[in-house]
Amino acid sequence: MQILGYIILGIAAGVLSGFLGIGGGVIIIPVLVYMFGLTQHQAQGTSLAALLPPIGLLAFLKYYQNGCADLKIGLIIAAGFFFGGLLGAVFAQPIPDVMLKRIFGIFLFVIAARMCFGR
Repeated sequence: MQILGYIILGIAAGVLSGFLGIGGGVIIIPVLVYMFGLTQHQAQGTSLAALLPPIGLLAFLKYYQNGCADLKIGLIIAAGFFFGGLLGAVFAQPIPDVMLKRIFGIFLFVIAARMCFGR
């Protein structure tokens, strides 16, 4: 039954990522913590594991076919993400789980507030 929940989570994250262009982690991490009982560290690591395969490939191709994606910019960002992810993981490990969860929550709150009330 839990595997079915993971499949549904993956589908929901994929649909929202393709529809809104959000990173799957915005959906996956809170669900893994609050519905599946993982720690913040486990949820973040598991979310990164889900991102290893080219999960956005089909959505990217659809945007690219419609002239709405810049491959060069995307590849440059991907290179930064590749090395930045390692640096972020190194920084996250010594932070207590509760503090990391709060940092994540504040990050989501700030982004949501800017999207709702910013220019």
